[in-house]
Amino acid sequence: MLLADRHDASRQFSEHLVALKQKNSVVLALPRGGVPVGLESTRALEAPLDLVLVRKIGAPLEEELAIGAIANGQDPELVTNAQLVADLDISADYLEAAKSTALQEIERRRRVYLGNRQPVGVVGRTAIVVDDGLATGATMLAAVWAIRRRNPARIVLVVPVASNKSCSHVGQACIKRSFETMIHAGYR
Repeated sequence: MLLADRHDASRQFSEHLVALKQKNSVVLALPRGGVPVGLESTRALEAPLDLVLVRKIGAPLEEELAIGAIANGQDPELVTNAQLVADLDISADYLEAAKSTALQEIERRRRVYLGNRQPVGVVGRTAIVVDDGLATGATMLAAVWAIRRRNPARIVLVVPVASNKSCSHVGQACIKRSFETMIHAGYR
């Protein structure tokens, strides 16, 4: 599937999601890239849009290398790549400091993006989690674990760009946690 941009991705994916229209759905986007992808889906599904705030935790001296991610919430959800953490000999102190910094940034963004608005309820609903792509899958997994705590009936992941490896990794991680997740990925 060829995608011109995030808006095109959103339009194309909304066609695949129409079957969920009657499933009491809510679209949960990971800012920033997931928001444009999620907008068209909210229109097609007549579903509300909300945000899931997640921050990647980068390796020391290599911030773009995700060793994990953390999602906001009353009990923040931290996901790490245990193999990378071990291979790079990353200390617990580094992880704790990176977690604290990430949570401060998440809180800043929450205030900027959402103000005092309360999260859209997901209990018993189909939660459609949208991002613009999967690299390592760490941010998506942190988001999914945090959303799962909010008791949706079902979680559907939508990403326009992902490798087969990242889709497989995220899918297997969800299976290990024993819950149903569908992954829709366009370009792999």
